[in-house]
Amino acid sequence: MFGVIDRFEGKMAVIEMYSGEVINIERTQLPAEAKEGDVLKIGETITVDEEETKKRRKKVDELTKDIWA
Repeated sequence: MFGVIDRFEGKMAVIEMYSGEVINIERTQLPAEAKEGDVLKIGETITVDEEETKKRRKKVDELTKDIWA
């Protein structure tokens, strides 16, 4: 399963799953380097999918570049 860290609220991370579901996971269960906007691969362990995160950030940058120009 894949999801994106939407935000942190106290000790919890709010994750928007690719299915559209929103779940909360304790920050302590995430990798230490995880930050808002990171794509997570959630299974037996939770890891940051660096490649998917880069693709997602690039797509967002492309969509918003004209807004800030």
